[in-house]
Amino acid sequence: MDGSCKQKVVALGGPTASGKTALGILLANTFKGEILSADSMQIYKDLNVGTAKPTPQEQAQAPHHLIDFLDPSQPFSVADYVELAQRTIREIAGRGAQPFVVGGTGLYLSSLLEGIQFSHKMADPALRKNLEEEMERLGPEAMYDRLKALDPQAAAGIHPNNKVRVIRTLEICLSGGETASRQKAQARPAQPPYNSLCLCLGFSDRQILYRRIEDRVDRMVEEGILEEANQVYLHRQEYKTAAQAIGYKEFFPYFEGTASLEEAVNQLKQATRNYAKRQLTWLRRIPGAVWLEADDPQCSNKALEITARFLEQSRE
Repeated sequence: MDGSCKQKVVALGGPTASGKTALGILLANTFKGEILSADSMQIYKDLNVGTAKPTPQEQAQAPHHLIDFLDPSQPFSVADYVELAQRTIREIAGRGAQPFVVGGTGLYLSSLLEGIQFSHKMADPALRKNLEEEMERLGPEAMYDRLKALDPQAAAGIHPNNKVRVIRTLEICLSGGETASRQKAQARPAQPPYNSLCLCLGFSDRQILYRRIEDRVDRMVEEGILEEANQVYLHRQEYKTAAQAIGYKEFFPYFEGTASLEEAVNQLKQATRNYAKRQLTWLRRIPGAVWLEADDPQCSNKALEITARFLEQSRE
């Protein structure tokens, strides 16, 4: 299909605290658009502070989708996201609006823009249960080493302590007869489904990003992240994904009496800085991404100019 015939999609990615929400709203309002979230945690209801979910006031400034729609006890995969996001893009376009995909989950962004065609084969509940039991018995390091032995390429893109993704990727490898990375390569179509522009926010001075992260964590404490984290802790057996998420698990030692609140907050700041580095690494893998410096005073104007040029060119 010729690129000019494809649906136009503008994506905006960046690390946490880089200003994606405000810039996404500006773009959507300027170009008569609607925002489609690409964040793996903001999908969950009631988890607002720790996920840095757009506030009700921010969401009122532009239509938002795929935020706050799933109970934290429910699993949600990248395959689920791509299917739901594709349907939402069609609905937005059907209203004559411009879809803007905004978020920091690089796996979601890249899978959607590349049109990865995930298999809908039913998962093996027994296999997953066995893997979860092994994770509890052997620990994340041993399970991550097992994944590295089976599929080093897939393992390289997963943090060793991300138990949920380690288990899911092991499940794919063990049930499909092929590595997860090979299955993903085979699932990538010859041509991407969208005529897309992907803007990514970086920083000329990484210390500015780190200061933003520290300020954000301090605001989260003021806004009640402790109460939210305690709910996740109390329901950690049901809220399996949230219990592994940065923003919540760092407070578990505090609830268990093995760390002070100050230590937990400092741990959250460090974990978030590390996460931001991983986000930047993942986003740099997206082919054709246009990088902007979020600490550049002209960042918003440049984003508007690039987007306007892309949308105008795609109409020619």
